[in-house]
Amino acid sequence: MPADAPRAAPTGGRRLRLADAGYPPQLRAIADPPPVLHVLGDPAALSAPAIAIVGSREPTPAGRETAFEFARGLASAGLVVASGLAAGVDAAAHRGALEAGGRTVAVCGTGLDLVYPQANAELAARIVAQGALISEFPPGTLPLPHHFPRRNRLISGLALGVLVVEARYRSGSLITARLAADQGREVFALPGSIHNPLARGCHRLIRDGARLVETVEEVLAGLQADLFGALCERPAQAPDSTAFSGGALDREAKILLNACGFEPVDVDTLVARTGFPAGSVASMLVLLELRGEVESCAGGLYCRLPARPTG
Repeated sequence: MPADAPRAAPTGGRRLRLADAGYPPQLRAIADPPPVLHVLGDPAALSAPAIAIVGSREPTPAGRETAFEFARGLASAGLVVASGLAAGVDAAAHRGALEAGGRTVAVCGTGLDLVYPQANAELAARIVAQGALISEFPPGTLPLPHHFPRRNRLISGLALGVLVVEARYRSGSLITARLAADQGREVFALPGSIHNPLARGCHRLIRDGARLVETVEEVLAGLQADLFGALCERPAQAPDSTAFSGGALDREAKILLNACGFEPVDVDTLVARTGFPAGSVASMLVLLELRGEVESCAGGLYCRLPARPTG
């Protein structure tokens, strides 16, 4: 068998039709949703708030590590990480989400009875156990070149936004970013060295209006309005959703709010003061900002707001 030949995927699965109640609402809203989705794993992962992370199949070591770290942080904040199971950035993003104990969704360019590339067969099995593999292609569909640009609309369509880590000036990742913009999703791009050809695609996106981000917290801040709406639509699946209401904060949120003080403070300091993971701090800060308890300041800092008068 050639080194890149597809291998058998985990067995089982189900089909979701466009009219089914379990069909992901984000995907149903795009211009050309697939009439049938083939799913291996947990179908509920497809309807949870998600961020897509895409990039080069041959990233630099730093790019691979960055994709892993961003995925781990965003998954720790409660987002599903969506990507395409390709080598490079995609695989690193899936692994980062799994490392965080979060959920991840892989959109495949083959039938789900195959895994491509075969080097990701073990990763695919882990994704099924902790998220889902999906495809619009029926079993037996081979990894033909034109399938992969087509599946990109599903990667962006499942997500609230797309983060591009490293990409050449012309690449499939930029196709995904363009589709995301057409679908009304946020587009984020990481800047890089002017000497790195894999940074040129990201720089192109930034020139065209994508959000330049350098931290997980900046991605969460860019998603906060969409994240608010998505969580409010799914209160049963959002354990922290009570933080959006006018009710009492939970214990962890109170600790974080007290740690903020009324002087600007950065996330690292809040992590040190509370002992909470950075991803949890970032997630709670978004919720506290939506409640009007804190506000973000220049330089990635946060400060607590005075209590609002009642009555």
